[in-house]
Amino acid sequence: TEVTGGLYAYQEEVVERALRGENIIIWLPTGGGKTRAAVYVAKKHLETTANAKVVVLVNKVHLVDQHYTKEFKPHLGHDYKVVPVSGESEEKDFFGKVVQDSDVVICTAQILYNSLTNVEETKHVELSDITLLIIDECHHTHKESVYNQVMRCYVEKKLKGEQPLPQVLGLTASPGTGGAKILETAVAHVLQICANLDSAIVSTKNYVPELKEKVPRPVKTFDIVDKRPKDPFGDHLKTMMQLVHQYMNLPADIRLRECGTQEYEADVVILEQQGVKQDNRMWAQCALHLRQYNDALLINDTLRMKDAYRSLEDFYATKFTTGIEGTDLFLVGLFQENQVELRSLAGDSRYENPKMFKLESVLLKQFGPHVQSRGILFCKTRKSTHCLKDWVLTNKALQDAGIKAAILTGAGNGINYMTQHEQKDTIRSFRQGDLNLLISTSVAEEGLDIPECNLVVRYGLLTNEIAQQQASGRARARNSQYSVVAQKGGREVHRELTNEYLEELTGIAIAKVQELSCQEFHRKLNELQIDAFISRKAAESQKAEKKCRNSAASVRLLCRDCFKPVASGSDIKLVDNAHYVNVNPDFKQHYKVGGQVMLGRTFEDWEPGCTVSCNNGRCNKNWGFEIKYKRVALLPNLAIKNFALETSEGRLTVKKWKDITFPVENFSFEEYCEDNFPDLLY
Repeated sequence: TEVTGGLYAYQEEVVERALRGENIIIWLPTGGGKTRAAVYVAKKHLETTANAKVVVLVNKVHLVDQHYTKEFKPHLGHDYKVVPVSGESEEKDFFGKVVQDSDVVICTAQILYNSLTNVEETKHVELSDITLLIIDECHHTHKESVYNQVMRCYVEKKLKGEQPLPQVLGLTASPGTGGAKILETAVAHVLQICANLDSAIVSTKNYVPELKEKVPRPVKTFDIVDKRPKDPFGDHLKTMMQLVHQYMNLPADIRLRECGTQEYEADVVILEQQGVKQDNRMWAQCALHLRQYNDALLINDTLRMKDAYRSLEDFYATKFTTGIEGTDLFLVGLFQENQVELRSLAGDSRYENPKMFKLESVLLKQFGPHVQSRGILFCKTRKSTHCLKDWVLTNKALQDAGIKAAILTGAGNGINYMTQHEQKDTIRSFRQGDLNLLISTSVAEEGLDIPECNLVVRYGLLTNEIAQQQASGRARARNSQYSVVAQKGGREVHRELTNEYLEELTGIAIAKVQELSCQEFHRKLNELQIDAFISRKAAESQKAEKKCRNSAASVRLLCRDCFKPVASGSDIKLVDNAHYVNVNPDFKQHYKVGGQVMLGRTFEDWEPGCTVSCNNGRCNKNWGFEIKYKRVALLPNLAIKNFALETSEGRLTVKKWKDITFPVENFSFEEYCEDNFPDLLY
């Protein structure tokens, strides 16, 4: 039964303490109406607080628009000014002004964090300007996440006794156990999240039956597949990998685990790094190729043989024209010699993957010419979404059953990413019924408002209990089915059962935290907050120390592929706190320019140019792309993972710029113009 104010009784129960002004985390299952409860709290807050200012933080760009159009605008828009701001909207460039002029602002956490640390008046926001801070999917408030960076500012002010601070309202379907498998550690994890959010955690106690009635759990099935009896294609790939192992002649202390597993992938990633560090290009290159073979084995395990073959063929397509020495010739030659054989094995339908047949039958049970069904198929990688879509489109039985499928993956920059616009269109078509099957990576597991599905399939996925709960929460239609397609005795089944246990453990841990007396709870929170503050200060000084371990001028950047030195650390400057660019005009001779980069969105001070890659002989290693800054400066914007660093302590590889061991100065636009266009200035 609906109650006053349009909330259900169980929602009223969980917002009660928040309405009294306390900091609260609301824990309700997916589909339990957390956002509606938050809107209700925001409404009451706006009605009763002088100079109220509500900021709603989300962790994915598409959720800004969703919360705005579905919840906050319809319920608050006629009395209050509600504004959505994401990285794609112009408002982010004068965010301070937007916050000043609005009652409710919905934005990604990164935008708020940037404005807390930005000194420009039009962009700056103080926590004290906000009276209510709502944090969606707040279980992400841990470690180095941007939610936690925002909350660290909050906790630091709280510890110093600085007032006023906003009231905090967190929303989550599952705080998880942080990987803990025993109760004590799970309790510690929940307490840590409470401390990070400076909030108590609340769930329904008196209205559990009503909640269960409102949020039906799907029927779960394990659709188990026998191992394929023969796999000549996979066996052939493994034989080729053995030949590469022999060619490398690795020392006895370097062990590679079983081919075709995640562990093997981890081993060859480390081997590539060791090759770079020890100036052993043969190891580094062989490791890169072995990773591709392993990738093909993993694809062969979940998708069709031809998908696995195609992924290798795509990789080698670029390698035929590049190659510097004997190692390259050996690796490319090995593939060329086996190409015809691999292609014919991949086309032999007798050995096709039994998981695909099982997936087909799971789909056909729910879809048919006269059945109105809606489903989501979750798989692991972007690549696999494309392979599965191709399979659905070319599978006669699935087409006859009327399946209309589309891909849904995360928004981001790059060739295989969807733009927000494409995401919105896909979800709209799904909502309207023009599509009835979404093939998705984990982006749709969390937060996305997707209409009631009667089928959710998890296919070849190993994830944690939070993701599992989010995914099963997408099957909201009555009598819906949640299917796990997996191999007999395989890891997916084991993982899924572990997750069920962890989900239960989360509930028990939360109950334990809720049983603490008010005094005891706040004492523990305070302790954890002080500990976190101290260890962060220590980590910051360590980081600062690491940053200055080498002088910029003493570090050389080498191409990660051919090991040619191409730049000095002192050539690198930081633009707008975001882009690491090389300002040395001589750097031009080391790279060649490729195609134009399309990012599907615009930026305030810069636009993307063309890709840049290594110009050394036939190397062609991709390095990044040029950016045009303030319409004047054309600067190569480099990804550090494509280089090795030669330092006084030896050769290093890092994944991200934040991990480098030398200081980088900020880019000065004036100096750049003086050096490059002196006539313009005088």
